[in-house]
Amino acid sequence: MALNLTQKQDVVAEVAEIAAKAHSLIAAEYAGTSVSQMTAMRKKARETGVYLKVVKNTLATRAVAGTEYEVVQDKLVGPLLYAFSLEEPGAAGRLIKEFAKGNDKLLPKVVAVGGQAYPASHVDVLASLPTLEQALGMLARVLAEPATMFARAVKAVADKQGGGDAAPAEAAAEAPAEAVADAAGEAPAEA
Repeated sequence: MALNLTQKQDVVAEVAEIAAKAHSLIAAEYAGTSVSQMTAMRKKARETGVYLKVVKNTLATRAVAGTEYEVVQDKLVGPLLYAFSLEEPGAAGRLIKEFAKGNDKLLPKVVAVGGQAYPASHVDVLASLPTLEQALGMLARVLAEPATMFARAVKAVADKQGGGDAAPAEAAAEAPAEAVADAAGEAPAEA
């Protein structure tokens, strides 16, 4: 079914709004993908914060004009599926990589992040980015490390001098590890 002018303008406006706030874009060839595979991919996209849309390339070119994704305009050729990551940069990469494993017809064509266009091989790089929870856990561990090291140094000095109760130093050394585990949502690691 062909779209009339108003419908085309609505599609361009919708995709332009998404492109303006998205973290990354992957355009992938999807010809030959079954309806059930596309339905499963759309469901997973909604769950992971990825905007997934099949749009005519002329409309997509107009939609990304003026955004950081206009660098891919000349690469938008053939039947393409557009995946925009809305919550975290790697979400679209993980989605496309996951579904491309079971479907040799789904072929990433171009990746765009931060106003730069990359070849399709960068889907793996994008997919390997940590999720928000993983990044926060890494940050918490990095921030707690100086306190942990200080507590261990104090304990080592107290042990070396031989005079001092080891129990308070051990409690001080374990406290930062527990704080990191709480922040990351994990069980505390044994020192």
